[in-house]
Amino acid sequence: MADEKVLDTENMSNFIHDIIDEDLAEGKVEKIHTRFPPEPNGYLHIGSAKAIWINAGTAQKYGGLFNLRFDDTNPVREDDEYVKSIEEDLRWLGAEPTGGIYYGSDYFDKCYEFAIKLIKEGKAYVDDLSADEMREYRGTLTEPGKESPYRNRSVEENLDLFERMKNGEFPDGSHTLRAKIDMASPNMNLRDPAIYRIVHAHHHRQGDKWCIYPLYDYAHPIQDALEGITHSLCSIEFENHRPLYDWVINNVGFEHKPHQYEFARLNVTHTVMSKRYLRELVETKKVDGWDDPRMPTISGLRRRGYTPSAINEFVKKAGVAKAYSIVDIGLLEHCIRDELNTNAQRRVAVLRPIKVVITNYPEDKEEYFELPNIPKNDEAGVRKVPFTRELYIDADDFAEVPPPKFFRMKPDGEVRLMGAYIVKCNEVIKDSEGNIVELHCTADLETGNGNPVDGRKIKGTIHWVSAKYAIDATVRLYDYLFTLENVNDVPEGTNYLDYLNPNSLTELTGCKLEPALADAKVGDKFQFVRTGYFCKDSKDEGVFNQIVGLKDSWAKEAKK
Repeated sequence: MADEKVLDTENMSNFIHDIIDEDLAEGKVEKIHTRFPPEPNGYLHIGSAKAIWINAGTAQKYGGLFNLRFDDTNPVREDDEYVKSIEEDLRWLGAEPTGGIYYGSDYFDKCYEFAIKLIKEGKAYVDDLSADEMREYRGTLTEPGKESPYRNRSVEENLDLFERMKNGEFPDGSHTLRAKIDMASPNMNLRDPAIYRIVHAHHHRQGDKWCIYPLYDYAHPIQDALEGITHSLCSIEFENHRPLYDWVINNVGFEHKPHQYEFARLNVTHTVMSKRYLRELVETKKVDGWDDPRMPTISGLRRRGYTPSAINEFVKKAGVAKAYSIVDIGLLEHCIRDELNTNAQRRVAVLRPIKVVITNYPEDKEEYFELPNIPKNDEAGVRKVPFTRELYIDADDFAEVPPPKFFRMKPDGEVRLMGAYIVKCNEVIKDSEGNIVELHCTADLETGNGNPVDGRKIKGTIHWVSAKYAIDATVRLYDYLFTLENVNDVPEGTNYLDYLNPNSLTELTGCKLEPALADAKVGDKFQFVRTGYFCKDSKDEGVFNQIVGLKDSWAKEAKK
């Protein structure tokens, strides 16, 4: 379980809490009870983290209870794999289900019982219209719907047909149980909505007990009422469904009446939050599974190296409102970068190695230089890094024909090897095709990790690793999954897949890392000096994933 302090609710306040404060002051409720109702048909994503933070955080703030309830009312795409992943993600984010873990399928008997009650009271009927016919009869936003020719069946006929639906006598789509409300209602959701449909499919928990399943708009309010939920907090797309939520609560006849409140979904630039799109990316192998580090899923972010505290801080900073907005992914990057800057130990990694030979350094000599684990943090201590005649530096730190103000290694130029000697490049060795294979340098052996005795100034410092002691690794660099900033609003005539970033993953093999990284454990996070933040991959041996780069463009823009 994650640290309880991860779910930080300090100074947490929003319009939902204003409502709750008023409800408590007026005595409408005594103990706050919330829930998170994911459908187990995919992995949670960062948008889910917002819903979790709001629901679990609200319960925590008011000393109430928080339920995890799986909305497993559609057996076709649900799976135990998703159930396990959702529970793992929830707890990893620090949201302990203090009120319990439930399943929508636990209430199938009750939902059926209440459906019978509605039929007996003339408030529900079995309809024979097909799905296409129902859409046609439903009307439009400007025109009222038409009543089904089956709307006025007798109670006895409806009870008989519904019983036969339950017994499996009819094929999928042949009959539907609908609430009898108002086909002329300006709210389309109240035009006799379907509340039960026939689905002959094996359920991951109920097996083959049922072949009729309640729809979400009918089942959800019943589940809330039975669990004692006081404030049913959901995303804004359910705002127009609230009258139907209230209709079910009132007509089933619950004494305890939960209320639904809506907040804006979390939309993030350069990615998608649609579970359908995410599933398509996985199933068509555009990404390497639900936990691909490029994915906005919680498991993907965890594998990439994001922390629960950084994700929750991002959600907190993004805010809770009702208006649509899209949040810059740079804010998420800022949150993890800000956290790791203070607690990630520094290590040296040469991602694109070029061998350097210090020609005036003895072949059999070795020495160690001390480098700080975290600069300006004495408690983090230091580590000793081996120095030998042959080293590796990064190819980006050498230019045979340097541009102006290039203060790294260049022919006949001096540069500081971080924490060690000042060296001068004397010779560039190339192969038969003209590729650089080695750089021959001489070191000012009087400098050690100090300044030149003659007082000359050396402007550039580059990182390095000993060739003898370096460990080989694969390093994965990540860019945004989509090139388009707002993937929810693609230009006409295009598809979201048209904007998949072909450079979202760059895999570098043969990288050279300092020997201390040989002891890195799965999930350990480091700053590779001058490069960015990385963590050891949880799946592939010898792989480090880039969490985020060093440059914080979001913070720079925020200051402006």
